[in-house]
Amino acid sequence: MSELQDHSAPHERTALRANLLSRRRDWLATPAAHAAHAAVAHHLLEVLDQLEPQCLGLFWPLDGEFNAVSQLLAHAFAEAPQWALPYAWLASSQSPRRMDYRRWDGNTPTIQDECGIASCTGAVVVPDVVLVPCVGFTREGYRLGYGGGYFDRWLAAHPGVTSIGLAWGLSEAQFAAEPHDQALTLLLTEREVISP
Repeated sequence: MSELQDHSAPHERTALRANLLSRRRDWLATPAAHAAHAAVAHHLLEVLDQLEPQCLGLFWPLDGEFNAVSQLLAHAFAEAPQWALPYAWLASSQSPRRMDYRRWDGNTPTIQDECGIASCTGAVVVPDVVLVPCVGFTREGYRLGYGGGYFDRWLAAHPGVTSIGLAWGLSEAQFAAEPHDQALTLLLTEREVISP
């Protein structure tokens, strides 16, 4: 268990996020990180074999995140799911940014969403399984992301979707869930599959 703790005040979450990202950068330079990628990929493929998603929501990895895109595109699925990538956008000046998923053909994205993350221009879809990046996580299934709340808002609007958080084991932390936080269905690390 990580010794990092947070009591959910905004400045404490910001400090926790910065600490976890710093630890992740340091850890990724170690030999253990290479083996960890293979272990997460193994767990993910096992889980997806059981779930058999019709449409799988991926995410384009930022620095230090597990690259599920490259792992899954290289995998020989008996029947590959339809792929989708998130696209974040500003609905209006009075509302927070929103996110939807767009059908993706597996080719290198040529556009970015309004957060500057690679995405695509396909039709809007609702995946039955989504992969969610985690800066931090708790054993109760709550995640700490980058602070925008995109995934939480999307998951709240689509309660029947199976959500799989992808994290490194060192990202486990203690922080209290806030009212807007959505618990994930599963969490995968290089060490284990956590079912809250």
